This record gives sequence, structure tokens and C-alpha cells, in this order.
Amino acid sequence: MSIEIKSPTFPESVADGTIANWLKKEGETVNQDEVIVEIETDKVVLEVLAQSDGVITKIIKFEGDTVSSSEVIGEFKESEGAAEPVKEKVIDKPATKKTKNKKDEIVKDKTKNSGPAAKKIISEKGIDASNIKSSGKGNRITKADVINHLESKESASVLLENTTSRDDRPEKRVPMSRLRSTIAKRLVSVKQETAMLTTFNEVDMLPIKELRSKYGAEFEKEHGVKLGFMGFFVIAVVQALKKFPVVNASIDGNDVVYHGFQDIGVAVSTERGLVVPIIKDADTKSLPEIEKSILSYSEKARNGKLSIEEMQGGTFTISNGGIFGSLLSTPILNAPQTAILGMHAIQERPVAIDGEIVIRPMMYLAMSYDHRLLDGKEAVTFLVSIKEQLESPERLLLNL
Repeated sequence: MSIEIKSPTFPESVADGTIANWLKKEGETVNQDEVIVEIETDKVVLEVLAQSDGVITKIIKFEGDTVSSSEVIGEFKESEGAAEPVKEKVIDKPATKKTKNKKDEIVKDKTKNSGPAAKKIISEKGIDASNIKSSGKGNRITKADVINHLESKESASVLLENTTSRDDRPEKRVPMSRLRSTIAKRLVSVKQETAMLTTFNEVDMLPIKELRSKYGAEFEKEHGVKLGFMGFFVIAVVQALKKFPVVNASIDGNDVVYHGFQDIGVAVSTERGLVVPIIKDADTKSLPEIEKSILSYSEKARNGKLSIEEMQGGTFTISNGGIFGSLLSTPILNAPQTAILGMHAIQERPVAIDGEIVIRPMMYLAMSYDHRLLDGKEAVTFLVSIKEQLESPERLLLNL
């Protein structure tokens, strides 16, 4: 029985997708629930699973082709009855040498857990599969993983084979990924369509650091998650947004939309680009719940497992460039939001407190905002409110 292979049903916010990688070729056997093709959208990579056991009979849309929601991209023939799982063929060789060491066994196992396209490139390029970061289902190595590995610094010598040179100066031209292209268009759009301005301040992080030092171990034991910095910032932002509803608003044409909820986006950097999962109804969540959400989203983002629903919406965004060592920056708005907060590296600096110079762990804060809706007074006062809450954590508890 011939069955159509269709692209997933995309949400309204996703117009189309691109075939990123066929894990199975025409004539190859597939097992039920096995990943057969990966489709990249503006936000996430979606996996298409086999509905049942069978054989791929026809590929209609190839890698790089654009597909719409629920479009037929291929066909496969269903097997009669329950098919047995496909097993790798093992060829026994004379034991003329000792068994390979443990590393070789790991490489072999990891190569087995690779898609056909990935295996082909691994074989052709002679790549050590144990060095490749896998992102597919069940720790599967995808073609995209291999390409990312080849593009890394560790594989610079391999890249030279596919480069064009001019006067012995190597160059390589590759198409921009769909996610990177979307990010580029949106950032340029924000710069052109908003009156973006940035205000700065600094916060003494000593009180928060002392809290983490005093209660960090007990917090982790009780809640199963580490007590980080981001949770405090999310709570401080939520309470500041309640005081200044206009910062939580957005512009829609000639209208201003005031949101009666606080959905906080937390920017996460991945190999594919920057993604912003949303902590929905952050105003109703406790500090442990927020920390668990942040940890869960970060892991999903790095493994490419975030769903489109988890990245939709958001009324305010927090970006932490400090984890990469950034001391000061001007974050770009995440449209249609009105403002974004930029965290930075904590650095010990001399500051004057009560007429004395002391060394304190200081962090620069940057808040970019749309001047069409926010005046300097609201933006500056909003940022000062965040600063005051972080420097006096009791304000977070007392909602001051």
C-alpha cells in the first residue's frame, strides 16, 4: 500500500519550510516512528516520522526545496504485516589483531547511529564520528551535524577541499541557513522600522551573589535545579513591568496593545543561531519554577528540540551576553516588543559607597526601547526599578 509522506502542519506564523536533510533514500527500508526527513523553518527544525514500516518508493521534494504546510514530499510503500526492525549487517573478519580500543568502539557505535547522508559524508571525508555533536532523535547524527562539524575550526583542513582560492587565499561560499536568513531580515527590519534607543545603568550584584552563596546548595537540594542569576532578573523584570505597563505593550499599526500578562523571552544562543523561548505567565511562577523553565528551554534549544509554540509570543525579552564575556552592548529589539534588557559580565570594580571606595561585583545593564512608544523617563525609571530590586532582594519578596 502506497502512503504519502507529507510535511508537518505548520502554525499560522510559519509560511513554509525547507527540506534540510533526507535521512532515507529511495529504496531504503524505514521502521515505524523512524525519522525520515528533517524540515527547517524560520524557527525550528521539524522531524517527519514514518507512519508505519515500509520502503521509500519516491522522493518528490529534495534537499533545499521549499515546502508548504502538509505538502506531499514523498511516498513509501507499507510493508505487509509487522516488519522486523532493520539491523546493521555485521561482517566478521579474521581476528588477526587485538580488539580495537574503547574509543574505536565508541566511534563505530556513533557512526551506526547516523543517517545515510551523514554516513556518506563521514566516510568520504574520513571524519572521526566521536567528535561530531549529534542533535537528531535518539542521539542520531544528522547531515546538518556533519556539515556544522566540517565548518568548525577543528575541521579547517578538510574544508580546503571544497574551497575556491584566489592567489592562494582560500574562500568558501555556502548558502545562509533559513534561520540565519530570517534573523538577518528581522534585525534589519527592526532597525529600519523602529526608533530604537538604549539607556544604561549598572547594578551591584553582591546581594544576589551572597544569597546564592548562602542558600544555593539548599535550593538545589530542595528543588533539583541550581539557583542562577537569570531567575532573579526575570522576577525583577516582571514586577517592573507591572509598575510600567507601557513597557509591556506593543505597537500594532496605529494602535497600542497593552498586555495583561507577562510572557518573558529568554534569548538562548545555539549553533544554528539565536532563539528566544518564552516563559509564559512568568508573573504566576515562583523562582524555582522559573529556574526550571530556563534550564529546560536551554537544553531543548541546544538539542534543537524547541517547538514553535514554545517560541511564540512574548511581551519582553532578556538577553545575557555576559555568559560570553560581553561587558557592554546595545541589544536589538525583538519585534513587536517595545523593550529588551541586556545583561552583561559581572566584573569586580572600585565603586564609591557611603563616601568610601570599595570593590564590588558590578554588572552593566542595557535596555533598548522603541522611542515611538516609550519616552526616556519611562525607560530610565523602569531600568532603575530593576536595579533597585536586584540590589535589595527583599524588594523582590515584598513586591516593591
